[in-house]
Formats: sequence, C-alpha cells, structure tokens
Amino acid sequence: MEDKHMLMIPGPTPVPEKVLLAMAKHPIGHRSSDFSEIIAEITENLKWLHQTQSDVLMLTVSGTGAMEAGIINFLSPGDRVLVGNNGKFGERWGKISRAFGLEVEEITAEWGKALDPEAFREKLAADNQKSIKAVIITHSETSTGVLNDLETINKYVKDHGEALIIVDAVTSLGAFNVPVDDWGLDVVGSGAQKGYMIPPGLGFVSVSAKAWKAYETATIPKFYLDLGAYKKATDKNSSPFTPPVNLMYGLQMALQMMKAEGLEGMFSRHRRLTEATRAGVKALGLPLLAADEVTSTAVTAVMPTGVEAEAIRSTMKKHFDIALAGGQDHLKGKIFRIGHLGFVSDRDVLTAIAALESTLITLGYQGATPGAGIAASSKILG
Repeated sequence: MEDKHMLMIPGPTPVPEKVLLAMAKHPIGHRSSDFSEIIAEITENLKWLHQTQSDVLMLTVSGTGAMEAGIINFLSPGDRVLVGNNGKFGERWGKISRAFGLEVEEITAEWGKALDPEAFREKLAADNQKSIKAVIITHSETSTGVLNDLETINKYVKDHGEALIIVDAVTSLGAFNVPVDDWGLDVVGSGAQKGYMIPPGLGFVSVSAKAWKAYETATIPKFYLDLGAYKKATDKNSSPFTPPVNLMYGLQMALQMMKAEGLEGMFSRHRRLTEATRAGVKALGLPLLAADEVTSTAVTAVMPTGVEAEAIRSTMKKHFDIALAGGQDHLKGKIFRIGHLGFVSDRDVLTAIAALESTLITLGYQGATPGAGIAASSKILG
C-alpha cells in the first residue's frame, strides 16, 4: 500500500502533518518584514529549546555542517583539542579537526560503550600549560545508541578553566535535557531532521560568551560558515545568505508544537519510548548493544543472534514498510537500530515491536515467545 511508510530510524525522523502543511505555503521574500517576524519567533523559541539566553544561530547545513562551524569558528591551526571517539560521529569530529590543522588527541571507548569521564579529567588536570583549547564531545552517539556523560565531562572542562566544550547534540537536543546555560556549554550543534521534527536542511549552533571571545582570535579560514556573520544578521532578525524559507515555515510550526508539549513532556516521552523499546526487544530475546545505564533516548541498537540483522531490516521493510537503520563501519550487518526520536508516539513503538516479532517468526527465529515483546513494551507504556 502506498503512503504507509514508517520511519523508525534516528534521522530523518517522522514529520508531523502540521509541519508538512506549513512547508506547503507559498514562499515569501526572505528580506521582507514578514519573514523577519518569523525569524524573530524562531530565534526566541530556539533559545527556549536550548535553555539559553545566548545566541542560537541557524545555518542551511546538515548536523555535520553545524558541528564543522562549531569547530572552525573558535579555534586556530595547531590548537590542541581532545576529541571523544566511541562511534561514527565522534570519529568524524576528529577527522574534521585534523582537516583544519588542529592537534587532535582522541579519548576512545569501544563502540557500544560510553566514554570514561575520568580519562578526560586526567588529561585536563595534567594540562598545566593550559594548551588544551577545546574538548569535543558527542552527547548521543547515534551509531551505537550510547549516551555519553556530558554533564560530568563538562564539569572537568570547567575545572580546567581555559578549554571550550564543543558538543554534538544532534540526536540529544529535544530528546534529552541539555540545559546549555545551567551547564555552561560553550558550543552546541544540532540538526533539523532529528528532534526538531522537520526534514533535513537546517543546522543550529548555540554560542556562549566565552566562545565568542575565542572567536575573536580564531584564524581558521571561513566564509559561508562564519558564525560572526550569522550573529550579526540574527540580531537584526535576518540571515546572511538565502535561507530555506519553506523549511523555516516548518521549523516555526515544529517549535510551536514543542513548546506546547513542554520540555519535561518531551524528555519524559523520549525516556518512556526508550524504555518500552528496550523492554520489547529484550523480551523477544534479542541482545542490545548499549547497556541500560548509558542508553540514548534517540535510538536503540540491537545486536541479534540466530538471525541476521540485515534480514530483519529487509523483511520489516518488505512486509510492513517500516524502515530501521543498519550498522555503520565494522558494525554493518551486525546490528540494526530502532529510532524513537522526535515525532514518535507510544503507538509507533508498539507497532514496531509487533512488526519485529512477526518478522522474527517469518525468519524462523526460535528465541522469542509469541506476544512477549508487546507485553513487555505495554507494561512500560501502560
């Protein structure tokens, strides 16, 4: 049946009908006073979402573009940075940093495990010369479904006194509490197609006063991603370059929906969906990659035994038109990932778990008791 496709991946995420309809409006001039009013509203609501009084800037980029902007605007070639690497995206920020001539030291953990905050404390405490200029952390590591302990790592960065904290919150913002001002986070990057509930194409970067001070002396070349130009324009309810007008119509509506649900409403919903997904998968006898205490509220990574991960994904798509994400790099073919981020409800999780159980039966899997997955998930959601 057409038009019944169901996204249960960590991005793009499902888009609400209200957002789709908002995006269908005729575009207006991006230099008009009417569009300035839209930018003003969006900017105010972005600050609400980030829990900050500082700048939150919109860029026409993906989440990777937002993170690149967050790195190159506040550092100079030769600067020493610590990069947390326990998955595909932590690895990527190290590659970006090296591409711009930064001196990168990686603090690593096995994929599926959380970064050890103590390893950051030791490196930062030993830096008597204050040569570490930034610590770059992926909060929610989408490739493995692990949530790193950003709050504790950030405390050690604050104890250092000089280093900036640069955060990939691409799949945590809107799904997990990220209080930018309370924690004193300097640079936080995120992307539209995750918790924001809109299609890909917009990236967001929040910038603290401390980061703006570093911007004044940063020498990495930049033009389109020069955040100083975005701040100057945003302060005037404008944009330095042509923005995606219709996508911003959608963002305006999505932020209104998020405010109506409330921060704690969003965070508690994502916690509940995560617990229900994990309970359902466990009840079906499928092992999870990340331990309960370090699980992301955006995505659950499953490492099946007795049945192939890619066979599960293809059968789910063929029989139920439900999209699950696969593994990346060395986890390709070994795991599948169930997204429960953004515009996802209790019904969606129950549907996915029921379809997963049917898929396992179709594939001849012997490790599940019929009905056990739905029963376990329903117990959480009930």
